[in-house]
Amino acid sequence: MNANLPSLIDADTHGLLAPEDQDTLARAVMTLEHPSLPGRLSVLLGHQFSLAGQFVPDSILSAANSAATIALRAALKTAIATLPKGGKAAPARLHTALAAVSGAAGGIFGLASLPVELPISTTIILRSIADIARQEGEDPNDPATALACLEVFALGGGHEAGPASNSGYLAVRAVLARSVQQASRVMLQRGLMDEATPAMVRFIGQIVSRFSVAVSQKAMAQAIPVISAVTGAAINAAFTEHFQGLARAHFQVRRLERRYGTDVITREYRRLLAAEPAAA
Repeated sequence: MNANLPSLIDADTHGLLAPEDQDTLARAVMTLEHPSLPGRLSVLLGHQFSLAGQFVPDSILSAANSAATIALRAALKTAIATLPKGGKAAPARLHTALAAVSGAAGGIFGLASLPVELPISTTIILRSIADIARQEGEDPNDPATALACLEVFALGGGHEAGPASNSGYLAVRAVLARSVQQASRVMLQRGLMDEATPAMVRFIGQIVSRFSVAVSQKAMAQAIPVISAVTGAAINAAFTEHFQGLARAHFQVRRLERRYGTDVITREYRRLLAAEPAAA
């Protein structure tokens, strides 16, 4: 058990979770409640991104929202449908490398490349998320798995303010729950993921409203005048690794929910989140 998480995992858990699962959940809480993309980009680009990120122009927000919608619709058509049902999953670093290559154009053409480049990188990221889901025991044939993969894109754009009992991650899942149920029902009836159905349009709209925040951060980074092809590739690598980390934590929580029950994990998640300030 990691000694860096004492206040989160040494508290009395009443024997609900095995020690290794308690450690896993504590790490997941840290990842899901502290989105890392702005920090990653600040480390990569330094003071320039810190200054640019203080104000996102409406033009970039609009471009990010439009590009995010197009990207998710394009990704749906290929990423999950082409995921092999068996065999060994591709390494996460391979997907990161592929996304980095697609991001090189962003370094050359900046914001103008976003509508073309983002659908490619989003498809790669969604494929990587689907691989992670399978590694964590999800059934690739279950419509709920495909929708849970899409949920990951809603987790990286910041959270609604609220008390610890209304944590960002849990709040986002609660907001999406009804749309997930409706979209799952449609998928079971039709046997495919049709993004044109009202249920999927509603679900994708909810994802886009949050995904576009992360996309706008990426767009601001790409809009910095001195960005090169190499830096553009690094921006996309950071973007991909950000969502891979969220996906791993998200599907670990879902795995623990299958093992212990949703109520138990939700209660323990909230307790760990409430204990988090003591770890600072």
